[in-house]
Amino acid sequence: MESQKIISLTNLSVFQKNKLVLTNVNLEISQGEFIYMIGKTGSGKSSLMQLLYADLPIEQGEANVCGYDIKLIKQKQLPFLRRKLGIVFQDFQLLEDRSVKKNLEFVLRATGWNDKKQINDRILQVLDEVELIEKLNVMPHQLSGGEQQRIAIARALLNEPEVILADEPTGNLDPETSNGIMKILFTISELGKTVIMATHNYNLIHKFPGRVIKCEEGTLN
Repeated sequence: MESQKIISLTNLSVFQKNKLVLTNVNLEISQGEFIYMIGKTGSGKSSLMQLLYADLPIEQGEANVCGYDIKLIKQKQLPFLRRKLGIVFQDFQLLEDRSVKKNLEFVLRATGWNDKKQINDRILQVLDEVELIEKLNVMPHQLSGGEQQRIAIARALLNEPEVILADEPTGNLDPETSNGIMKILFTISELGKTVIMATHNYNLIHKFPGRVIKCEEGTLN
């Protein structure tokens, strides 16, 4: 059975502040693929990710993400698209003034959950997936960098997204901690979710093989 195409980009140009950063992008990504996006700083990796979650407008070309036409998407459809995308940042972006549980609850309530039992059950489920259930009531500053990133992955999983976009998720972590994060991301992809990870770390690509896409000289190879 052929995997379902989950992202399709056709003759796409990517602009960042009116500057053309990528041109003639043609790319198809299937459900469950693990994709590395590599390239120098400024080569367009983060811009392409922003475009996938409709944070950058499309001026040229076509992009279909999780069944949504990104060029024609309406403001009121954005929350539904973004529920299908889990985003993991290099710098974690946890809310420092509240516990792990309250961080995760905040995201669920912001995306339309209101049943208290369902919220609590889902929080325990995602913390179990990243093996940090015992950190439920801990504040972010009491966690190590690796633990903060695992919480960030748990947060990205809350709405059972079809695609995880991970922008340099191991960029601030030591090699051993990075390996732990990669194992979690690989497990997620083995469960049928697509993972797209921007990285500079070529050692990880050798250790955890996936499909490699290179942003270079204004296009994707």
